[in-house]
Amino acid sequence: MSEQTTTDLRETVRQRYAAAAVKVTEGGTACCGPEPVEVDDKFGSTLYAADERNALPAEAVAASLGCGNPTVVAELREGERVLDLGSGGGIDVLLSARRVGPTGKAYGLDMTEEMLALALANAVKAGATNVEFLKGAIEAVPLPANTIDVVISNCVINLSVDKPAVFAETFRVLRPGGRIGVSDVVADDTLTTEQRAERGDYVGCIAGALSFAEYHAGLEAAGFTDIEITPTHQVADGMHSAIVRANKPTTDIGPDASATDDSCCGVTACCTPAEQATNQSVTVSEAKNGAECGCQG
Repeated sequence: MSEQTTTDLRETVRQRYAAAAVKVTEGGTACCGPEPVEVDDKFGSTLYAADERNALPAEAVAASLGCGNPTVVAELREGERVLDLGSGGGIDVLLSARRVGPTGKAYGLDMTEEMLALALANAVKAGATNVEFLKGAIEAVPLPANTIDVVISNCVINLSVDKPAVFAETFRVLRPGGRIGVSDVVADDTLTTEQRAERGDYVGCIAGALSFAEYHAGLEAAGFTDIEITPTHQVADGMHSAIVRANKPTTDIGPDASATDDSCCGVTACCTPAEQATNQSVTVSEAKNGAECGCQG
């Protein structure tokens, strides 16, 4: 794919989601409230339970454009730090914030200013204090390495024109032992790129879909293990909404681990808040005390 094509596709995606945010924002000022951006039952807020929708601002629900419910897929727990790739109007960030509680935190990353403004307004309406929205691309996450427990995403990785970069960045920001719980559109292995394009446009999550084999290979190349890709419902002929789960090993065995290893004294992420003993049977202090290097103290 040429650089110009890549730039054009990214701008097309940005414009589509900016327009969706504006529509929801303007609808929120109307007498009857915002109308959902999508009405197809294969996408959008109907994929969430009624009690989840009712607990959030109407604008967050109306702006939902995903193909699943990644907050359930990821099985979030109290105290965890969660990152939502392509957070849009904030529905999954706000649901995540409720699940991880006051000791946890939910980050949302989006490249569209209009969506970020909508998400911030929704967070205020929801009274969510353990959330933070970041502007940026999912191919270059503006967070330090080894700082996130769970990465979620809802039908957004399909929109990326550089999926290997997304997988690599996801692996980088996850702490050792972290995991992903993603909803995405995945194509049958028998479909060609041309056939995927025939079934829908890139912005609609179809033409950009990876096949099951391609998705698995991409995650594996980034260093992920325990990869599971499970279709949930068909969104087009040979195209499926799928649940994607994978883990980052407790010891970094990614493709560049030897070049970027940040461990010493048997401790990963030495001298940082994310440090963790590489041998899970000992504590960080025990690992440091058992060796001699600058990581002690």
